Amino acid sequence: MNELFPIAAGVLLGLLTFRIAQPRVRVLALVVLSVLFGFAASAISGELALSWGFLLIDIPLVFLAATATVLVVNRVRSAREASH
Repeated sequence: MNELFPIAAGVLLGLLTFRIAQPRVRVLALVVLSVLFGFAASAISGELALSWGFLLIDIPLVFLAATATVLVVNRVRSAREASH
């Protein structure tokens, strides 16, 4: 259950950043915001009180969910444009 917030945060992050036109800026935004959201996820769940090692799980989880969301949105968008 503690991994729901990082995944949801990653999906939200992906939806927010997929509109950034420049790939370098998009990647930079994804990396920086994944660190912030991953830290927030560890803090909210109380995992930081146990170990800082949980950041090594939550940050990549946010980043992977965000990246997957960007890829899915781009694919859906391309499919819609191709069908019109």
